[in-house]
Amino acid sequence: MTPTLVLAAHGSRDPRFGATARRVRNAVASSLPGVEVVLSYLDLDEPLVGDVLGQLDGAHSTHHGPVVVPMLLSAGYHHKIDLPSIIASRRPTARQTDVMGTRSLAGALADRLIEAGLGPHDGVILSAVGSPDPAADRSVRLRAIELSTRLHRPVEVVFATKLGPHDRAVVSAVRRLRAGGARRIAVSPYFLSAGLLTERVESALDALVDDTLVAGPLGTHPDVIEAIGSLYRTAADQRVVPAGH
Repeated sequence: MTPTLVLAAHGSRDPRFGATARRVRNAVASSLPGVEVVLSYLDLDEPLVGDVLGQLDGAHSTHHGPVVVPMLLSAGYHHKIDLPSIIASRRPTARQTDVMGTRSLAGALADRLIEAGLGPHDGVILSAVGSPDPAADRSVRLRAIELSTRLHRPVEVVFATKLGPHDRAVVSAVRRLRAGGARRIAVSPYFLSAGLLTERVESALDALVDDTLVAGPLGTHPDVIEAIGSLYRTAADQRVVPAGH
């Protein structure tokens, strides 16, 4: 039996996130014919991932348990603690994959910038959520290095939840890019969807400079869909045995 793919998105009070997540789910389903793809959320939206896992058909309690792919861009608390606990209590045979962001999405980020009109003298800020987990933030900085290599220019990282007093993180990033010769500042959102956090960085930047370029979020970029499909296929090919067996 082909395992069900359960997409575990973060969730948001912003309806734009839910709309984007549903479009991603539909694109993933189209890319995996014959696979049931179910969208769920870790928080703030419904259905919650625990409820989805608990309601799956009983056939999925065998060794062909569902595959849970976290639609997250860095491996922080939700990936390391929250989701494993939910799986253990609701569907122990489910297999949790790495987060979507373990697959390099630098190409997708570059494409979004180019689509928005990136110029040769634009300095780039990669905006991301930010995490209390240092390893999660390091993974974002790795994405920035990959994007910098692809674009052949410096890329600064700004975490939307860590702007600091008077938006100090944005001020410092702009100063460094200007010192490097940037004539315009471009924002590359390392987010699945537009939302309040992406707008927080954009607003801080608008207060500093007159001319900015803002790329679209990752959304349904083909690299996003392929990253999810790749994680699913790898996990679906492996035999899963419940803990304790």
